[in-house]
Amino acid sequence: MSERIEISTEYITLGQFLKLANVVESGGMVKIFLAEFDILVNGESENRRGRKLYEGDTVEIEEFGSFQVVREE
Repeated sequence: MSERIEISTEYITLGQFLKLANVVESGGMVKIFLAEFDILVNGESENRRGRKLYEGDTVEIEEFGSFQVVREE
């Protein structure tokens, strides 16, 4: 089962998402993290920190698990 990460905007970038999900501590760590870990967005490999994530997108990160993007209600 995937962990739900709530956003209050239409979309969130992958870099912002990684901070919100407490996968990385700062924005400066995002670039390094993306180079070292495999990340799948909706089943496709992704390494762009600016990739926009929308409600319903699934992010899978090796060693961290699966996350689901949901809008705040």
